[in-house]
Amino acid sequence: MNDIITALLMAFGASFMLLAAVGVLRLPDLFIRMHAATKSGTLGVSGMLLALAVHFDDLGVAIRAGLAIVFLFLTAPVAAHFIGRAAYIVGVPLWEGTVVDELRGRYDPDTAALQSIPDADDDDPNIPKYDSGI
Repeated sequence: MNDIITALLMAFGASFMLLAAVGVLRLPDLFIRMHAATKSGTLGVSGMLLALAVHFDDLGVAIRAGLAIVFLFLTAPVAAHFIGRAAYIVGVPLWEGTVVDELRGRYDPDTAALQSIPDADDDDPNIPKYDSGI
């Protein structure tokens, strides 16, 4: 029974890792590629680690695999966010099919500080207007 569960978890993990690889190769810009690699890659590696824990049927291995999965789920999204933010700040171009750039006009080019609410006199239709409720 463990062999069947291990095989299913490995197939699950391999499928998501393949999906991440295809996303990195086929998607149009850095930001969308990072999304595919982070989400699918995290699930793929988690499936593989779960298969490892089931296969070895040892508490020590299962605890290490579980901790590795938790670490991956905590760090991969944060790392992708920071890499994406750095790429945006240095001017990596968005895909020409991008409909809305919610960050345009919000970063100070010198300090990279983010302005959370756009100026009221900003008429750019690509910047969403937020009602502060005040």
